[in-house]
Amino acid sequence: MSNGPRFRWVILWFLVLGAVFAVAEDDQNQKLDRQFQSAVAQYNAGQFAQAAAQLEDLLPRVPKSFEVHELLGMVYAAQSQDTKAIEHLEAAVRLKPDSAPARTNLAVSLSHAGRLEPAGEQLRKALELEPRNFDANHNLGEFYIQSGKIADACPFLEQAQRIHPSSYDNGYDLALAYFLTGKLGQARQLVQTLMHAKNTGELHDLLGEVEEKGGKFVAAANEFEIAAHMDPSEGNLFDWGSELLLHRTYEPAIDVFEEATRRYPNSPRLLIGLGMALYSRGKYDEAVKALLAAADLNPADPRCYLFLSKAYDSSPNQAEDVIQTFRRFSELQPGNALAIYYYAMSLWKGKRAEDPGFDLREVESLLQKSVALDPALPEAHVQLGNLYADQHAYDKSIPEYVRALELNPNLPDAHYRLGQDYVHVGQKERAQKEFEVYQRLRAQHMADLDKERAEVRQFVYSAKAAPSTKP
Repeated sequence: MSNGPRFRWVILWFLVLGAVFAVAEDDQNQKLDRQFQSAVAQYNAGQFAQAAAQLEDLLPRVPKSFEVHELLGMVYAAQSQDTKAIEHLEAAVRLKPDSAPARTNLAVSLSHAGRLEPAGEQLRKALELEPRNFDANHNLGEFYIQSGKIADACPFLEQAQRIHPSSYDNGYDLALAYFLTGKLGQARQLVQTLMHAKNTGELHDLLGEVEEKGGKFVAAANEFEIAAHMDPSEGNLFDWGSELLLHRTYEPAIDVFEEATRRYPNSPRLLIGLGMALYSRGKYDEAVKALLAAADLNPADPRCYLFLSKAYDSSPNQAEDVIQTFRRFSELQPGNALAIYYYAMSLWKGKRAEDPGFDLREVESLLQKSVALDPALPEAHVQLGNLYADQHAYDKSIPEYVRALELNPNLPDAHYRLGQDYVHVGQKERAQKEFEVYQRLRAQHMADLDKERAEVRQFVYSAKAAPSTKP
């Protein structure tokens, strides 16, 4: 029994010691929590480097903390450090696999890193966890739009719309998906519904795209005009001006593009649009000036050079500037047959105007190089034919014209020049046939207009900024 008091003393000692350790542990937990809350505050304040330092210091003491891994992943994602972000967000998902927000955060970082398949997988798992969740449906639908799988996006955006019909962003994305999949009636109806709640320039711009695709030019032009007045952004002004250009209302198009280029003087596509409108209206000098400015802003963009060559053909007054511009383009793209062809033609036209005795060997060499790069370029064969015919080298010119017409039989001038060459070599029957084809093609002058319209349309659609989803 003599051991009884000693035993009770030992028990009391352990109780006291346990209480001390509990107090110490509680104090340590509070310190860790304060450090975490400090990192949260720094993250919310945009002080990402400081937040990362706090969390990295905290992590070794709580290596299995879902919250620390998730926040650290979001901090690194905010700094575009995708590899580190993914590492910690994957850890967060492993620690809490039933967290839909954690999987969504991981999907965002995977998408930023270009890993689209695993990003989609995480979004699909988030939706499985919360099938009635608006964000889960919206995010997956938006992901499919960004991935170009528009038809796949529609069911999820539609479900999100049923869950939260007042969401502007989801409604816009769904209307965009309808437009891109050709459901114009549904797109139009949804856009008009959204306008009742929130009337914005981007909605009018999207409705303009819908009406344009549906062949309703007047309605489209009206919507683009409203969009540009409500929000005179570079994109909205381009859409309005290009719609007028597409349908050959050139004076209004010029007015819109002139105003647009005053607002956005560093926009190549606005300057190209202005140059095309001026060219189509017959204002060639002004067109050349606008197109030269566009080429200077983005020398590697091939879209303005076709129209610059056309305008320059009717206005050689800025020969030196044009020649230098085409020379630069050919140097930037030495493997581009058209770039070499444009340079050859600018040099030929410009120097010939200055000096009728100009040595054409450089032009010939450039045209031959263009043909070597692209043997199927009929324009280069025609011009080589013209060069040889001017030198009375009909044995060289005739094969070039014949080859050009094999590639494209609808070239009136090539038929005419070939007919002339046949006259010179005494082949009158062949010459007569070529002149007859020439006369028939010239009578079908609408073909030239159709080609020009197609060129304009190709530029407009390639230069248009496609409507995009909300970030």
